[in-house]
Amino acid sequence: MAPRLVKGFLTVGGWTLLSRILGFARDILIARFLGTGAAAEAFFVAFSLPNMFRRFFAEGAFNMAFVPLYAKKLEGDAGEADAFARDAVAGMVVILTAFTVLGIVAMPALVLAMASGFAEDERFTLAVMYGRIAFPYILLISLAALVSGVLNSNNRFLAAAAAPALLNVVFIAAMLAVWARPELWDWLEAPTHSRLIARGLVWSVPLGGLVQLGLVWWAAARAGHRLLPRHRPRMTPDLKRLLVIAAPAALAGGVVQVNLLVGRQVASYFDGAVAWLNYADRLYQLPLGVVGIAIGVVLLPDLSRRVRAGDTEGQQQAYSRAFEFSWLLTLPSAVALLVVPFPLVSVLFERGAFDVDDTAATALALMIYALGLPAFVLQKVLQPLYFAREDTRSPLRYAVVSLVVNAAVAIGLAPLIGWPAAALGTTLAAWAMVWLLARGVRGLGTVAVLDQRARRRAWGIVAAAFLMGVVLWAMNLALGPLFGGAWRGAALAILVGFGMLSYFAFAQLMGAFRMAELRGATRRQR
Repeated sequence: MAPRLVKGFLTVGGWTLLSRILGFARDILIARFLGTGAAAEAFFVAFSLPNMFRRFFAEGAFNMAFVPLYAKKLEGDAGEADAFARDAVAGMVVILTAFTVLGIVAMPALVLAMASGFAEDERFTLAVMYGRIAFPYILLISLAALVSGVLNSNNRFLAAAAAPALLNVVFIAAMLAVWARPELWDWLEAPTHSRLIARGLVWSVPLGGLVQLGLVWWAAARAGHRLLPRHRPRMTPDLKRLLVIAAPAALAGGVVQVNLLVGRQVASYFDGAVAWLNYADRLYQLPLGVVGIAIGVVLLPDLSRRVRAGDTEGQQQAYSRAFEFSWLLTLPSAVALLVVPFPLVSVLFERGAFDVDDTAATALALMIYALGLPAFVLQKVLQPLYFAREDTRSPLRYAVVSLVVNAAVAIGLAPLIGWPAAALGTTLAAWAMVWLLARGVRGLGTVAVLDQRARRRAWGIVAAAFLMGVVLWAMNLALGPLFGGAWRGAALAILVGFGMLSYFAFAQLMGAFRMAELRGATRRQR
């Protein structure tokens, strides 16, 4: 069991890492061409709207309800499971098509709800226009998430993990195409070159969604899963059960998105803050995406099957190995982002329209987010314990508490400390959510208790991450002069390389990690 889980974590994590690296390349280009100006902030808000509802519908409510039900049906009858998936596709198309049309019509209100500080500002006009172009992405990416859930439940992780990378490829290609041959894009009717690139970027959002959906649909068809609806949408008993489970998850997902909304609202009243938080978000999303998404994708269907089978020992092992995997990779990432944020932001983003003041502000936001990074990932480890048992009500209650924490900190401290209150609220709310989730699973017994190996290795990981932080701090001082010149890219590569080598050396020394186990797990899966 554990080797198969490790293989899944590595497959999803590897492709997610590639997607995040391409995302960095995308954001470097956005920073280069758009900086933190009006077009950049308008694009970030416009793109965040379909992404927010994607997490609400696809990754939150629908997927967390659909995957456990589908995985359990798969244990009994694969044909019945796919019939359920086809009915779910039909329902999703109807609901999200109507929602997309409504969102396009109501885009001015959505932009104000997301960033009321844009009112009576050119950013508002741009965000409404960009939002209407980007919003159909919600339908495409939600369908892609459903199909990905089918693939993941059948232990076919490759296509679903690779799909997000295609979105960033489309983004990068669009920006470079417009930059290289602007005369070919006059139909976009933009007044300046940077605005032309921004419009090319926003048109690539629905195109990227279509490409992602095409890949996973093709992979599902090749695997024998025909997901075209059998008939017009109708309310079957299985869909009723799905909606009953999904409703609390939808509300919980809505609370999480309101947390993000509060942060953006606070940031929108400070020029440049929306962009600073977005660039910082991209950096801490690298470990969060690689580890958190890998765990969420692999762990939930596995736990769902084991709950159905009554495999208590297997559930505990799956939970413990997921914790080990997340702690091993997340804690050193958090320490690195906290110790050397300025070199990371400077080398990656400081060029063109992105200046040194932007670097300083983004680095500050990154440090605050780094304090919450372990909490963001631990949520991904704890939540499947609830969702595998079709319990979506408890996470809803905890999410409401985290919303109160976030709003109190972000809104209450903004007059005192300014825009950093938005990042601080997000971090403290994440830790509140983890505490509540961990407290809530105590009643599940041994399935929610880390085994002896995980508990022992957790402390070794803490020690190894601390020692790595000391190495990074010393190396940053030694390489400091290089970061101010043409060698800054090489200096960052040396810094990152030494940090990684030192961490894994310390982890081996502390008994927190065994390379032989990783090699053995992957070999057994070949």
